[in-house]
Amino acid sequence: MESGLENTKKAIIWLTLGHMVCDIYGGFLNPIMPFIAAKLGFSMAIATVIISIAHICSSMMQPVFGFFADNMLKRFFIFWGLILASLFIPLTPLAPNVGFLLVFMILGALGGSFFHPQSLGFLNYFSGEHCSDNMGVFMSMGSLGFAFGPLLAALITQVLGLDMIAYTSIFGLILAFLMFYCVPKLSLTEKKPEHKEFITSFKEILGNRQMDLLLLVGMLKSLITNSSCILLPFLWKNMGASPFYIGFALFLFVFAGALGSFASPKFEKLVGSKPIIYFSMWATFPMMLAFALTYKSHPHISLITFFIMGFTTMLAQPVIMVWGQRTLPQYKSIVAGFINGFCWGIVALCVSILGTVAEQFGIMKVLVVISILPVFASYFVKYLNEHKLANTDI
Repeated sequence: MESGLENTKKAIIWLTLGHMVCDIYGGFLNPIMPFIAAKLGFSMAIATVIISIAHICSSMMQPVFGFFADNMLKRFFIFWGLILASLFIPLTPLAPNVGFLLVFMILGALGGSFFHPQSLGFLNYFSGEHCSDNMGVFMSMGSLGFAFGPLLAALITQVLGLDMIAYTSIFGLILAFLMFYCVPKLSLTEKKPEHKEFITSFKEILGNRQMDLLLLVGMLKSLITNSSCILLPFLWKNMGASPFYIGFALFLFVFAGALGSFASPKFEKLVGSKPIIYFSMWATFPMMLAFALTYKSHPHISLITFFIMGFTTMLAQPVIMVWGQRTLPQYKSIVAGFINGFCWGIVALCVSILGTVAEQFGIMKVLVVISILPVFASYFVKYLNEHKLANTDI
């Protein structure tokens, strides 16, 4: 029994560490993309399309990878996901043209798409009744990695040069091989799951009203996060900001999101799930408006505002993930793929258009307008069945 408990704790620790490192690489691109664009000679609109294509190719596949993960219970996606992310994302600054850049980005993004659904499903399995607390830590560490990614990439770019980012691959590759030995094989301790038909599984998930509402909330939260992290680096670069300043600003935003994810289960126990989601959706607009009013005249105040906005935006993310997995516990990895990936894929389609719109009307105007959307969409949160969440076994 003690050995099983040790294996469970060890699995949770290594999955969480892998999540952090995988998302460090995922955070590399946003602060350095303006400089890659300048190096290869393409515009912000083209850059947002390139980033969006990579996100779409990876994120839209997460539910599919989650389906296979739920049906085979192998660790394949965890290891190869980390390997792809750590190998190809650092190669992007070395791309000789837009074609190679896109290939490197897609392959690296597929690594994150491999890793996230299965790791979230495994975490749910190993956590048992402690799922909410472990999910908060797991997602906060991912956000922490995504926060340090821009800072690390920007620091390397400014001090050593853009091309030196390629050498960071070694750390992710080493961790991937360590995880191979440290994450237990579920197939040795758990019977093979009942096979589920692909189409039937997806119909059951997308036909569930609770899931549809959770996906709506997840998409709007992703829209704010993704748009801010992709568009604002171009705003700051146009203002003459250094790579390190841009990386530090994104670090503040996503680090605050990590704190929000970590604190989320504690707040949820005090006030419940719905108030967390309501607050997270309502707070976005005033924070974005305050940022828009201060980023030129009071940049330090704007960074503080940006930090608070990161905290409130990500506060609801663990709540949404656990809620979805408890709503359809037989589809843990697929649900994780929808909430963590599919939402980002839909948002990536929007961001590819927003880049062109922002060039015409201004980045801040676009960000302020889209920050209003969660306020209106919060009306539908009242239809979420919180009683069902509290009484559904994992």
